[in-house]
Amino acid sequence: MESKSSNSSTNLVDQLVYPGDVILDLSSMTNQTIKLGGGLRQDGDVISVMKAGRLRFSKPNKYWVESSQKRYVPRPEDSVLGIVVDSRSDNFLVDIKGPELAFLPVLAFEGGTRRNIPKFEVGALLYVRVVKANPGMNPELSCMDASGKAGEFGTLKEGYMFECSTGLSRMLLSSPTCPVLGTLGKKLSFEIAVGLNGRVWVNASSPSTTIIVANALINSETLSGVQQKIMAEKLLQRAH
Repeated sequence: MESKSSNSSTNLVDQLVYPGDVILDLSSMTNQTIKLGGGLRQDGDVISVMKAGRLRFSKPNKYWVESSQKRYVPRPEDSVLGIVVDSRSDNFLVDIKGPELAFLPVLAFEGGTRRNIPKFEVGALLYVRVVKANPGMNPELSCMDASGKAGEFGTLKEGYMFECSTGLSRMLLSSPTCPVLGTLGKKLSFEIAVGLNGRVWVNASSPSTTIIVANALINSETLSGVQQKIMAEKLLQRAH
């Protein structure tokens, strides 16, 4: 949805907002297009909140409400972290924190054939893509991107996985890079995989680095960009 607005940004950005809160009144503003994301609605000249959460803004012109929910609702093209719970002849059953278990066909891998079916232990952690998701049905997963390449998808070995809200996952995947990841990345070397289903995997050469990164990410959820940077810098100072 698009609306007209001015350069004046609302002072509610990064604050908690609740249904009915008015975040923008367009009647007194000069023309400039803004984009409304999830959780907001336009009624005449008024932009108001539909669901409780934290108001976010990304340049140049997008506003949305980020709600931190533990429950994950699968959507096609979501990248998620799944845990293998069972293997069948045709597919693996995978827990992706959704209402139903998902299935990963044994051929849903780059170059997959009956001769080279991968073997996963129960409990294996996979970075996968949601291909199909319909209410009341088991979602279908793939270890390939839309072009049939493995890309970043596959098994995540070693490292540390923690669960978080879906709101924190979205923040960590946002563009430009969120301040906490930017600050940590300047000083530390680590790998990260973020699932939109509220799971994050971190791996580094030393356990202490992995712990610093995981703690910083968990602590960042309720912080503004500036607060994230300060918090991450303090953790880094303590570590040295």
